[in-house]
Amino acid sequence: MRSFLRNILKTKLKFLARATLAKHRPSVVGITGSVGKTSTKLAALAVLNSAGSVRAPGGNLNNEFGLPLAVLGDYDLPGGFSFWVRVIFVGFVNLFVGRRYPRTLILEYGADRPGDLEYLLSIVKPDIAVVTAVGETPVHVEFYSGPEDVAKEKSKLVSSVSEGGWVVLNYDDPAVLEMREVARGRVMTFGFSEEADVRIAAFENRSEFGKPIGISFKLEHGGSFVPVKIEGVFGEAQAYAAAAAAAVGLVRGLNLVKISEMLALYRGERGRTRLIEGIKGSYIIDGTYNASPAAVLSALEILRTVAAPRKVAVLGDMAELGRYTIAAHENIGRIVAETADIFITVGSRMRLAAEAAKERMHKGSILSFDTALEAAPEVQKLLKPKDIVLVKGSQSMRMEKVVLEIMAEPEKALELLVRQYGKWLKT
Repeated sequence: MRSFLRNILKTKLKFLARATLAKHRPSVVGITGSVGKTSTKLAALAVLNSAGSVRAPGGNLNNEFGLPLAVLGDYDLPGGFSFWVRVIFVGFVNLFVGRRYPRTLILEYGADRPGDLEYLLSIVKPDIAVVTAVGETPVHVEFYSGPEDVAKEKSKLVSSVSEGGWVVLNYDDPAVLEMREVARGRVMTFGFSEEADVRIAAFENRSEFGKPIGISFKLEHGGSFVPVKIEGVFGEAQAYAAAAAAAVGLVRGLNLVKISEMLALYRGERGRTRLIEGIKGSYIIDGTYNASPAAVLSALEILRTVAAPRKVAVLGDMAELGRYTIAAHENIGRIVAETADIFITVGSRMRLAAEAAKERMHKGSILSFDTALEAAPEVQKLLKPKDIVLVKGSQSMRMEKVVLEIMAEPEKALELLVRQYGKWLKT
């Protein structure tokens, strides 16, 4: 019965979304990738806000229910039965009386399983397609035969763009760059490579007086460059998001100076390597939204480059890796051993990382726990002033519970942390 109702809802949402798009005909920026979709979406929103009415949905609305919901209105997080009844009712009403609608939509296209993108593209094909990254071991690879099939699924967004549209690709990711071969639209690339159309240079994780501040870098395009400073976020992943957003701005006719000004207003999403002040004068790099091998490695690179007297890595399991699970976790452990002074693991899979780290770290510097709730008070006990603490793990590990325990202002949890609503607070 539940499956039957879900299918009815799915059908009605698709119909309403297509009808809404046919009525208003907005320009659509579509973003896909194994990592970086939401950060790129928010950076693009910051850039395009200077170019007229634009909307990017909050939350993570990138599946067969979330994407049409993002088309229908400025919704954040789906609710229960009454929520969907209201969405359907308002959607039908707006088809007849609604007049105001953004000129540009920025949408995420998720691809947890083969066929997902094909369905989403049957709702709306973008005018500008952005592919952030695929990586060697993508998130959700468990449901594919391998990384190549993940890239093939993501490339459907690229091939959906017409000859008059644009495709924005990560030059530094070989699997993404290869998608040029299936692009019908014009292509603009971004990355650290000197060959990228929008190049990131002079990147730095910034600190002042021992306190992490944010990132700075230069964006170069067509012989010109501008400095960019973004506060409260860290890591090359955020620079990639900004560069992708800059490429979107350029194809929409904005100049680099204006793009730099708008990127200064960008603030990262909750749980995406965002800075939070911790107890005892410590600092937290909150990466608790989710975790793939590429995202964890990127976060560990932040931990490596940020100056601090002591560095603590608190990592939870990386889920949905299938046959790559053992190798991916062991590799993380070896990298942690070269990066952190203390390594705290959460979950059975991350114990594999702990074992790998023991080859190069003192055993007393490694602690392992089954759950985030068990780990949280122990992390709290060991913190010292000016410690930098990286907290990251897959959604199912609920690593935000660790951050809640060690953040200086837990009363701001609703504002600063992920999954502070509904069912998540009950588990």
